[in-house]
Amino acid sequence: MKGIIEDLNWRYATKLFDPKKKVSQSDLNELLEALRLSASSHGIQPWKFVVVTDKKLRVELRKSARGQPQVTDASHLIVLCVRTNVDEKHIKKYIQDMAKTRNVTVNSLKDYEGSMTGSIKRKDKEEILEWSIRQVYISLGMLLTACATKRIDACPMEGFDHTAFDRLLGLEKEKLTSVVLCPVGYRGNDKYAKAKKVRFPQSEIIIKR
Repeated sequence: MKGIIEDLNWRYATKLFDPKKKVSQSDLNELLEALRLSASSHGIQPWKFVVVTDKKLRVELRKSARGQPQVTDASHLIVLCVRTNVDEKHIKKYIQDMAKTRNVTVNSLKDYEGSMTGSIKRKDKEEILEWSIRQVYISLGMLLTACATKRIDACPMEGFDHTAFDRLLGLEKEKLTSVVLCPVGYRGNDKYAKAKKVRFPQSEIIIKR
């Protein structure tokens, strides 16, 4: 199969990156734009993405990621973060941006704003955070797919100390917390690169009614 299915079959969670191979700035910009264009509930974008290239910082981060080499050896380390302040103020900012982008009045969006505000008010702080985290995983899927289409390797990673990462990256003052990592770059001599992809057949995972 060609096209997106071929790309997704090529993709795998890269364990060993070639530290000498770097993603070009233009390709990186495309990946970041794919993140920016990711879907989210209400389009509210409860996230920010931190791109880490500083070598010394990445060495420190690796210590808090079970020593996994992807953190230091990949071309770039992308830390997908969730906003800890998704509130009425954030919604108002989003509505203002929507009005400007679509050339409509803020007043014409009052009902939509009210719907979103009501949804947020019905949730406590932990529920909002959990809801926001689910949105971040949508953006992770978008990033992995974008990488595959450009034949850029990636590895989604949850095995890290979130508290340590937040401290090292100064995320608390930005009202953010780390959710998942995604190093991107090019595979090295990784034994998993040629391993056959293991997935259940459609007949076992697709239910038709």
